[in-house]
Amino acid sequence: MYSIKDAILEVGIHNVANACGVTTRAVYKWISNNYLPKTEFFGGTNYAQKIESLSNGKFKAENLLEQSKQTLLKETN
Repeated sequence: MYSIKDAILEVGIHNVANACGVTTRAVYKWISNNYLPKTEFFGGTNYAQKIESLSNGKFKAENLLEQSKQTLLKETN
């Protein structure tokens, strides 16, 4: 399975930032944390879907979200 870092680096940090309407600094934080913002799980954002679109479906939103969820769960335990 690929990581969030793999997906972002392949499609490009600047491309992800532009598509998601965030700064490159925010995208670097996602890479560093190995998860997308928690707003992804509450319908506040759709960054995973945008990354999937940028990758022409290579990196599936559901996999990016699952990986984010697993990382977040590990941090809370």
